[in-house]
Amino acid sequence: MLFSFFPKNVKFYELFLEQNGRLIKAATILDDMCREFTSVEVEAKCQLINIIEYDGNKISKRIASELSQTFITPIDREDIHEINITQKAILNFIKATSNRIGVYDFTEMKYPAKKVVNNLKIMVEEAGQILVKLSKNTTADENFEKIKSLKYECEMLLLVGLGEIYDCHNQELMNTLEILKWTNIYERIEHAVESTDALGEVLEGIMLKYA
Repeated sequence: MLFSFFPKNVKFYELFLEQNGRLIKAATILDDMCREFTSVEVEAKCQLINIIEYDGNKISKRIASELSQTFITPIDREDIHEINITQKAILNFIKATSNRIGVYDFTEMKYPAKKVVNNLKIMVEEAGQILVKLSKNTTADENFEKIKSLKYECEMLLLVGLGEIYDCHNQELMNTLEILKWTNIYERIEHAVESTDALGEVLEGIMLKYA
């Protein structure tokens, strides 16, 4: 086999956007699951997210493989790696959240969970727009501000949600098992939000580097 001194033309931005597309699909399904919660549809939506997460992991492996075989890259290698593993982490947390909703046998979703998941979906969409702008070397200040604003809102909502389940003065006192279930759900959603915020920070750092 002949060895070529010319680097392959790997379109990393297209792979990132393909990966982000899986994120948006998974976040949208999770948002639908929480907003229009019916126990009948939860299992089917969980299965869809699991399939999307599996496809996303294949894209992540491809990015890692292409990176290991590519000599010249459009941005620094460590930046490509960070984008890849952070998007993968977000998708994994979305899957973890949906699977727990699926097995916890809830009869309804609480408002803070609905709102935070909706914010998460918007944050993921904003990250996708930043990736497009990064590939075109254009600014994305509004997108970064939107992600930060939604992240701060999510922090407040999560505090409200946790305060609600631990409120001893609530007339409908929750049992210990229910408190553990909701604590687990909020933790997974929080991890997804924090990872999406981290993705925004990675992308902002890259833009500043190449400004």
